[in-house]
Order: sequence, then structure tokens, then C-alpha cells
Amino acid sequence: MDYIAFESIPHYSECALLVEGLGYRLVELKIVPAKTVTKISAVITSKDPEKNIGVDDCAKVHHALQPRLEALLKTEDTAMELTSPGIDRNIKNAAEFKLFTGRTVRVWSRTVNDWIGGRITGADEKAVTMETESGMKTVVYDDIAKAKFVQI
Repeated sequence: MDYIAFESIPHYSECALLVEGLGYRLVELKIVPAKTVTKISAVITSKDPEKNIGVDDCAKVHHALQPRLEALLKTEDTAMELTSPGIDRNIKNAAEFKLFTGRTVRVWSRTVNDWIGGRITGADEKAVTMETESGMKTVVYDDIAKAKFVQI
């Protein structure tokens, strides 16, 4: 699994500060210019791993984030979709593990050819550490084929 630093994603840093100020975390930001409109998709999560994101949360962030992005992109021709990560999110970027500290996930490890599940206790640029049934387990991102949330 690749680790792509959030700071390398265009406009992520500016938008993440705004989202953090509203009490959430910005998980994903995609900006795709098209012929007539710039398409924006964003995913937010709660700072509290026990709290789910609802429609009101998405609306609150959408109303603040879209004008900020329009100012940054110097256009008002945008279409924005803002969502929660969902209950069965596939983790796409290893940098997301840090944002989901406290959440229960499972990762497919290439070294054991099986799923390893646990609650994320820490993550850095190289690996994720989880509390599993058999104790603490650290898995390096290069060994992860895929990862997703565990439904509880």
C-alpha cells in the first residue's frame, strides 16, 4: 500500500485546516477540472472514532469548504460532493491510518496471506500498529495488499 503524504495533495493543507476548525478531519480531497465545471469530492471523518458522520455534519463542512475551494481555484463553476467514509471504507492511502486511530480495521498482509484485524493504536509514514486479539501487531505498508473498516 502506498503512503501519499496529505501535504502533497493540491489544496489539501488549506482545506484540512478549515475542516479541523469545524471539528472534523479531512480524509480525502480530489479536484478534477472538466470542460465546464470543476468536480470536487471530499471525505470527512469525526475526530472521535466512536462518532459517526451524518448528513448535518456533511452539510456543515460542505457550506464552509466549497467557498474556500472556489477561492483557491479562482472559479465558481464547481460541483462538490462531500461524504463520510462509510461503514465499510476501503483505505486507499496509507496516510489515512493515522486519521482513523481508534477505529477497528483489517488489513490483508502479504507476509501471512491472511487478514489481520485490530484497533489502530498508531501509524506513521512506514507502518500501522494495531491492538489485536493476540496483542500488539505492527504491519509495514509495503506488506499491506488492502485494508478496510471492520463493521462492529
